[in-house]
Amino acid sequence: MSEQQRKLELIRSWMTARNLGGLYLQSAGSFAWATCGASSYINIAATNGAASLLITQDHQYLITSNIEAPRLEKEQHLVAQGWEFQVSPWHANLTIEELSRGLTLGSDGPLTGALDMSADLARLRANLTLEEDQRFRELGAVCAKAMQAAIQTVKPGQTEYQIAANLAASSEAQGAQAIVNLIATDDRIFSYRHPLPTAKKLEKYAMLILCGRKWGLICSITRLVHFGPMPHDLKRKVEACARVDAAFVRSTRPGSSLGDIFDIIVKAYSDAGYPDEWRKHHQGGACGYEPREYLAVPGSPERVSVGQVYAWNPSITGCKSEDTMLVGEDQNEVLTAIPGWPKIIVDGIARPSIMVL
Repeated sequence: MSEQQRKLELIRSWMTARNLGGLYLQSAGSFAWATCGASSYINIAATNGAASLLITQDHQYLITSNIEAPRLEKEQHLVAQGWEFQVSPWHANLTIEELSRGLTLGSDGPLTGALDMSADLARLRANLTLEEDQRFRELGAVCAKAMQAAIQTVKPGQTEYQIAANLAASSEAQGAQAIVNLIATDDRIFSYRHPLPTAKKLEKYAMLILCGRKWGLICSITRLVHFGPMPHDLKRKVEACARVDAAFVRSTRPGSSLGDIFDIIVKAYSDAGYPDEWRKHHQGGACGYEPREYLAVPGSPERVSVGQVYAWNPSITGCKSEDTMLVGEDQNEVLTAIPGWPKIIVDGIARPSIMVL
């Protein structure tokens, strides 16, 4: 049985358990998930793509316009996957009313007459297939290579816009879209957790943040570079952040709840001397077809399982540590490691430090 057939079987079993007669998938992420990596988007900033899916117990419909249908058939090979194309002229409103009449309908987002199942579906998407794990490995390597290439071009005097352009170019050159591309330099690193790039010029210190998307999957990585010796206070923060990140890597093991992991992390921040920093930004969570399918929060009952992918992003004002990792049966596998990058070893666990140039 193919990956796509197994996925449809999983979806239909999930629908039966929730008494749904149909499931409507409109987001670009859900579309990629159900089709094993196909692309429905045109505008990468839009949540929903230019095609959608309706899955019932007897049918698998693909709903789109005459503009998109040829590409989805010939390049994405979705007819071969068994999708039944429902094609409307570009100037007509696409509707699923006739196809879903009489069905209890669920959706991956707001839709009149349907149940919003988005939170439940995020949990389902986060339980990845073996094929998705392999695609994640390839994407992790792409994002690491893109980050490394961009870092090699960073130099004082560049604007944050220029740094962002280089990061986007190195990512796109390998077929991964930089759907999150955040850059901060110098004092802005200490001011904002989500720094959109600006015209500010780099003096000594730069942070590059990338969420790269390919096959619908999204991988996250952050790296920092400093020109000249690091100030003592910054070095202390980087080491503390690495300790918290190592606690994440160590505790994210099959069967553990995210709530229990969060408790460990709160203690790790405190032990590192920064007890309140976790309150200033989310800490990450499970990955898949969104940068985070769901976040770890205090008391979360969600449990880690083999084959899931997590991106943790502990931060202490002025620094951050972020990689994407795959949960294995025996150990976790960091997917975005950059060969030769300076490391901080915490109880045998390597976490990235700041590159000093």
